[in-house]
This record gives sequence, C-alpha cells and structure tokens, in this order.
Amino acid sequence: MQQFTLLIFCLLLFACASNPGKFSDNAEFKNLVEEAADAIEQAADVGGEWRDSRTILQSAKDEAQKGNIEKAMQLAKLAKAQGEMGFIQAKEQEKIAAPWLF
Repeated sequence: MQQFTLLIFCLLLFACASNPGKFSDNAEFKNLVEEAADAIEQAADVGGEWRDSRTILQSAKDEAQKGNIEKAMQLAKLAKAQGEMGFIQAKEQEKIAAPWLF
C-alpha cells in the first residue's frame, strides 16, 4: 500500500512539475495586459479607441487561460499597440481637424 501511495504521489508531483499552471499567473503577462488596458483607456479618453482593441485583449486573456502562451503574448502586444496608435492618431487628428472639414 505504501508503494502505491508513493507511486501516486510521484505521478502527481511529475504532473504538477510538467504543467506549472496557467500562463495568466505569469507576472510578465499580467504586466502586459495592464499596460494594454491602460493604453486602450488612454486612447478612449481622447476619442481614439480602435474598434477591436478590447476584443483582442479579451482574446489574449482567453488564450492565456487555455495555456497558449505565445498566442496570448502576441494578442496582448497587439492590443497594447492598437491602444498606443489610437491615442497617437487621435492627437494628430486634433491638430488638423478644422471647422471647415465638418
């Protein structure tokens, strides 16, 4: 009986070691998600939020929950880039928008 218990314990230990958990627990990913959310909010504050930014960020979180690390990071980086570019675009358009355009 002790050998069986030891075998089960070793198998569980091996299974836990080979799958260290969801990627969403990773500090780097959490940081990137926070930065992306901040960038999207900053863009929204100036009216420059792009249509799919929040959807992409949510997809990144979903992929992280599934364990697709590379895909989750790519999507989070894309969402952050869209937030940053949306902010820049809105600020640039403020400079050129004139009453005669509307």
